Amino acid sequence: MPAARDPRPLTGEPLALDLLNTRWMREGEVQDLLADLDGLAVWLDTNGLSGGYAPDAKVLRHTLQARDALQAAMDGSLEEGARLVDAVLAHGRIRATLTTEGPGELPEFPDPSWGPAWLAARNYLELLATAPDRIRSCAHEACILHFFDTSRNGTRRWCSMAACGNRAKASRHYARTKGA
Repeated sequence: MPAARDPRPLTGEPLALDLLNTRWMREGEVQDLLADLDGLAVWLDTNGLSGGYAPDAKVLRHTLQARDALQAAMDGSLEEGARLVDAVLAHGRIRATLTTEGPGELPEFPDPSWGPAWLAARNYLELLATAPDRIRSCAHEACILHFFDTSRNGTRRWCSMAACGNRAKASRHYARTKGA
């Protein structure tokens, strides 16, 4: 049976940021997709992981640990965050392979329930290696979402121009007209 529709306002980000975006604000209240196993099933399905990982309590616990580690690395102390991300990464490894298409890498986990958590932590390292300055938090003060800036000039500020960008513009317009 397919998972329910993903209720989050921002999806399609790289795996690490998508995991962080399982928490979002709605009408001043923090929403959490990973509050239960049904939400985990939605997140796994949204990220193409539902075929390899069952949405059970162990996968949820490990995925929440990875989300907290990524949150600490991005929004807290990098020293503390690095230690927490490394603790997640300790549960898997990359095995180099040779395929008919050429060199490859295959993730391996002694305990498969760490798979989604490990893949998200590994993705964060890849983002840091590729373009660390493009990993962003939404500039709107009431938003807690993260995104990878793929704009040509690298100046994207909002998770969504339609939502947070318009709210910020409306607030500035209101402040200007109120003061006039």
